[in-house]
Amino acid sequence: MNHTDEAELLDLLIVGAGFSGMAMLHRCRAMGLRALAIEAAPSVGGTWYHNRYPGARVDIQSLEYSFSIDEDLQQEWHWTERYASQPELLRYANHVADRLDLRRDIRLSTRLEEAHWDEATATWHAQATNGSRWRARFILMATGPLSAPSSPHFEGLDNFGGRVLHTAAWPHEPVDFEGLKVGVVGTGSSGVQVIPQLARRAKSVTVFQRTPAYVVPAHNGPLDPAWEASIKGDYPGFRARTRKMRGGFGSEHPPYMVSALDVAPEERQARYEERWRVGGFAFLGTFYDTMLDERSNALAAEFVRDKIRATVRDPQTAAALCPDYPIGCKRLCVDSAGYYETYNLPHVSLVDLRKSPIERVTQRGIVSGGTEHDLDVLVLATGFDAMTGTLMRLDVRGRDGATFREQWQHGPLNYLGLMTRGFPNLFHIAGAGSTAAFTNVIVSIEHHVDWIATCIAWMRERGLASIEPGEDAQAAWMDYVLQTAKGTVMLGCNSWYLGANVPGKPRVFMPLISGYPAYAERCAQVAARGYEGFVLE
Repeated sequence: MNHTDEAELLDLLIVGAGFSGMAMLHRCRAMGLRALAIEAAPSVGGTWYHNRYPGARVDIQSLEYSFSIDEDLQQEWHWTERYASQPELLRYANHVADRLDLRRDIRLSTRLEEAHWDEATATWHAQATNGSRWRARFILMATGPLSAPSSPHFEGLDNFGGRVLHTAAWPHEPVDFEGLKVGVVGTGSSGVQVIPQLARRAKSVTVFQRTPAYVVPAHNGPLDPAWEASIKGDYPGFRARTRKMRGGFGSEHPPYMVSALDVAPEERQARYEERWRVGGFAFLGTFYDTMLDERSNALAAEFVRDKIRATVRDPQTAAALCPDYPIGCKRLCVDSAGYYETYNLPHVSLVDLRKSPIERVTQRGIVSGGTEHDLDVLVLATGFDAMTGTLMRLDVRGRDGATFREQWQHGPLNYLGLMTRGFPNLFHIAGAGSTAAFTNVIVSIEHHVDWIATCIAWMRERGLASIEPGEDAQAAWMDYVLQTAKGTVMLGCNSWYLGANVPGKPRVFMPLISGYPAYAERCAQVAARGYEGFVLE
């Protein structure tokens, strides 16, 4: 990279202006650091800017899925629903940018082209596609764990005569489905949210399902003013309680610390029903060992299958919608729109791809199991190349020209989920090797921001030039991530946690499932011991 003398000098370059990037920028301001966030999109908001398909909403309660970094911010913002929708989340992101005066240090419509580590000066040299250049001591990849859409490679897809839409790259102008025959490929979280919305407008909806999902009700609705007032009356206490939970949320419904195997069938059923009425992820905490013991997990799974069979009137469709793997080993889907009830509508049909695989796409539609399904629109709800996809596609070169594509060809390597050996002074946020995928991600973001900021301040005080993981510490951490997963049901199915949704991606369990409190404690210990396991120069 040339012309470094023209480059803007920074302490920290932040790549991404979603919730992670904005939180880090806010923290840098308080530290007096020269920081800049660059964002490829024309807006802040990250995930909640791009994922604007009908029905998109968060699956953590709004009062918890929000920042605690500014007391005035959390007191003045009013959520309208228990689980906020995408438009409201995007308004919130923009409010955060304005309220904390972040926009003057955010460059929108600015995509990182390359970032190379310069050994001689211990700085990162970065350039955007628009020609802007920076020299930064540190770089933060706030690119998000779910930001690289994954599209299937169906034979003939380019020949389809209708419109092809992807849930993670939805058009900004409204799409009218009135009177159209719509096909949806995918029944993960995006599919579960979008299918009921499409069914309200389209002439017909044909759902192509490879693997059924476990779907629990959200019981979403307008936010209860009394509940909101009680939380805001003690927001610090509420936040402290949630941070003691494994997932960093749900402190009002902690797990029942008894095994599902140790109670009478009547009590077990009653407790499942009680959590079903609460809704959301609370269901997985009905008993403490739901995610730890296969037998306990099987009881919870059968309860949900019974709910599916009781809701979906056609026995064949109900059977196809019943998952046969452990509940929770794929991300649980939280439903606000009557997902299972949608299959009772006469114009909605389900194609089980395990019995009738997609053979090809034609100009008229999809051929599966020898049958051609006529379609006007094809919606790909096929998710993301999660956790590693964005970094693997960027031209980021560390020590001796190391790239993520090379270093991570067998799976993402990191220490604490925060740094990768060979990439000095480069931090990850809410990515692989951390608990972010199983935590209220805002809690993870705030924790990571705090840890990274403290680390940078510690290095400055001591006049240190660079930090990166030691080889042994990184290897031990990767083993810890795997061993922790082996003590649960999480390896019992093919999920995006394993990269199984992307053809050719190495099958490695990427996130940490230790629970947030244990992870945060481990990160604190490493810092307290002078950043044990890191190489400092």
